[in-house]
Amino acid sequence: MLEEFPQELIKKIRQENPHFDKLIERHEELKKIVKDVEEGREHMEDVELEKLKLEKLRLKDEAYAIVMQYKKEHNL
Repeated sequence: MLEEFPQELIKKIRQENPHFDKLIERHEELKKIVKDVEEGREHMEDVELEKLKLEKLRLKDEAYAIVMQYKKEHNL
C-alpha cells in the first residue's frame, strides 16, 4: 500500500503514529481477504465483497492523507 512513497517513510510514520499503523494493518488484512475471494479460495456475497473494497479504499485514502500531512509538517 502507498507504493508511490518510499517504504522508509511509511515505516517511520508507522513507528510514530499508532493510528496510521492500524490503518495499514487493516488495509493489508482486507487486501488478503478480497484477493482470496476474487481468486476463489473464499466465498462471500457480492454485496459484502463490495463493502470490504470500499472500506479498503477509505483506509487507503485516510493513510494517504496522513502521509501527505506528515510530509508537509516535516518539509519533505
